Amino acid sequence: MSNESIHPEHKFTFGLWTVGSVGRDPFGQPVREPKSPAELVYLLAEVGAYGVNFHDNDLIPIDATPAEAAAIKREFRKALEATGLKVPMATTNLFSDPIFKDGAFTSNDPKVRAYALQKTMRAIDLGVEFGAQVYVFWGGREGVESDATKDPVTAIRRTREAINFLCEYVLDKKYDLKFALEAKPNEPRGDIYNATTGHMLAFIETLDHPEMAGVNPEVAHEHMAGLNFLHGVAQAWEAGKLFHIDLNDQYPGRYDQDFRFGSRDLKAAFFLVKFLEEVGYPGPRHFDAHAYRTEDYEGVKDFALGCMRTYLILKEKAARWNADPEIQALLAEINADDGSLTPYFGKYTPQKAAALKDHAFDRQAIAQRGLLYERLDQLTVEVLLGVR
Repeated sequence: MSNESIHPEHKFTFGLWTVGSVGRDPFGQPVREPKSPAELVYLLAEVGAYGVNFHDNDLIPIDATPAEAAAIKREFRKALEATGLKVPMATTNLFSDPIFKDGAFTSNDPKVRAYALQKTMRAIDLGVEFGAQVYVFWGGREGVESDATKDPVTAIRRTREAINFLCEYVLDKKYDLKFALEAKPNEPRGDIYNATTGHMLAFIETLDHPEMAGVNPEVAHEHMAGLNFLHGVAQAWEAGKLFHIDLNDQYPGRYDQDFRFGSRDLKAAFFLVKFLEEVGYPGPRHFDAHAYRTEDYEGVKDFALGCMRTYLILKEKAARWNADPEIQALLAEINADDGSLTPYFGKYTPQKAAALKDHAFDRQAIAQRGLLYERLDQLTVEVLLGVR
């Protein structure tokens, strides 16, 4: 599989935790030997990636000594300089260690909440040290199995207090950093607070510095809830809050599968790529996915290349869709507007409202019109199948 068509301007990024996954799952032991962060940088450079992102403990183990941490950072920086890879985003692991078994910012234990703030401040410092300008917050343990155990209003307020505190920390340090909040409905908790992108968008508006916070929607997380990912992304974009994005694939209603991008629902992936390219989304195309457990590290390279190649193929398909004369003629017919009703739209005025109330509509004639959506959707499928 070739990476000749992949270039830095595509801004394809992967997390250390993605290509570094050793294939462990709840029912099976690792199938791949771990690689160091520096080795993973070289692997990503080999397949043509633009950048690499990390949780604090992807880079530096939680119990590392200062000397060990310094050595790891030296090797990581050396690999970045040798390959030219960037670090656009960083985040904190607030879910793996046993201390976070009942959450981090929402924990009922004040010692846990304070430790989570300390750990996040140190992780922010680490991310900024390597050039990150986006900081992602995924509340993987911020939830419950039983609503007897936590009051949801208290949990919301604790989360707000933590994000407000960390915003002030970033401002105090004069870091060039913005926050991207990542939603997920469940797993590893029974239910996770702020379960969807829409929840996060509403929550952001309650912060002391809402301008500093946006969202990091993930394909799998919205599909887990049975939602249309494109719609959540579009809402975030329209609100000016699409600060980062996680690309992968997922069967609805399942556990978090993190499949290779475009490997399950090509039509959904197509419309997502089409949207991102047409609105000019400027951020990295970050793949938060994992190679199958069946793979060795050559298979991991195939996985990473597959994510990037599928994105570029769908980008080309979107251009073909936009240039297809039959599709464009259908769109023109579907969206035909003779302008006769234009005076009724836009900003309200009493005169406009009165005129619209008096307008006579032929309801039955309007309802009888076929909308041609079947034909349009079939032509889309034919573009994707390569027969147009």
